[in-house]
Amino acid sequence: MTTTPTERSGAHRSLADTDAPDVIKVQREDGTLDPARDPGLSSAEVRALYRAGLLTRRLDERLITLQRQGRIGFHIGSLGEEATILGAAFALRPQDWILPCYREFGAALLRGMPLQRYVDNMFGNAGDPAKGRQMPDHCFWKPAHYASVSSPIGTQITHATGVAWAAKIKKDDVVALAYFGEGATSSADFHNGINFAGVFKVPAVFICRNNGWAISVPAERQTASETFAEKGIAYGVPSVRVDGNDLFAVIHTTRAAVASAARGEGPTLIEALTYRLEGHSTSDDPRAYRPDAELEPWKRLDPLPRLRRHLEVCHGLTDAEDQALLAEVDAEIRAAVEAAGETALPSLDSLFDDVFAELPWHLADQRDALRKGPRARGH
Repeated sequence: MTTTPTERSGAHRSLADTDAPDVIKVQREDGTLDPARDPGLSSAEVRALYRAGLLTRRLDERLITLQRQGRIGFHIGSLGEEATILGAAFALRPQDWILPCYREFGAALLRGMPLQRYVDNMFGNAGDPAKGRQMPDHCFWKPAHYASVSSPIGTQITHATGVAWAAKIKKDDVVALAYFGEGATSSADFHNGINFAGVFKVPAVFICRNNGWAISVPAERQTASETFAEKGIAYGVPSVRVDGNDLFAVIHTTRAAVASAARGEGPTLIEALTYRLEGHSTSDDPRAYRPDAELEPWKRLDPLPRLRRHLEVCHGLTDAEDQALLAEVDAEIRAAVEAAGETALPSLDSLFDDVFAELPWHLADQRDALRKGPRARGH
């Protein structure tokens, strides 16, 4: 007998879903790894990923505070979802491209975006790569192959399909990876993008972060299907589910998908089961629709304490080393925030940059008029 989503998990997706037999896991309760799926990371690599997780978490917390203080306008974080974001990014090759949602700044930093440039984006100052033209968290970093964030829900899925299709036509050894939440599977772009990717077997990996909520809408209200992964089946796209709070499982699963795409075998849809521990953004109060008590079971699966447990058991991480890492990360964030706060706003002339190779005469006239025009008080 087939059960309905409500019968399966009550008010929202159940913690027990991560224990389903089809969900790939690698890290055991005691911190050790399943040797059959161990991605074989070195001690240095695991420590670097743990540091990246700490940086992402502490930066999230600081940016929320800055928004509450009125120093930045908005932030959309990844508290509780770090393993999915960092694990998938780590599994990519240098030449591969990321087409992000708006929570994946940790992936950009891991791939080489300077912390200062990201924080500048949050302030919209002259150091912001987007020159203050985008919302906070809508950043990009071309050297890291991290494309500009596209805010409309699901559009990065079709963008990733396009990047992968272009790579296939040009015979470039490039895989495109798109991140999106489970809510995006209700968008037209999900179905268009996945269908095209399946038909033309483009080298793409689609990471669905099933974090339980699309703002205030629980996952069970997004679909009547048993899983989000199975949505790929109708489009001929191999699909898999993974414990999204198990960093090693995410790396193992994404590496396999990237390798398959690179061999010309087409795309893979990965449903990463994780959980959003904060609101959708700083504009959202989750207490309006989610009792605090519902967070407690998921806090036990918090990816950072799980990764620390592995480091302690298998790599000898000490409390003193952990505190030193935390202090180092906090100092970096503090310095970046201080520098961003002291950086001037983008120049007026920058409004006319990046559109034309040579500025047309009518825009040159508008620029000159803007330079001579009146200014609002304080500008």
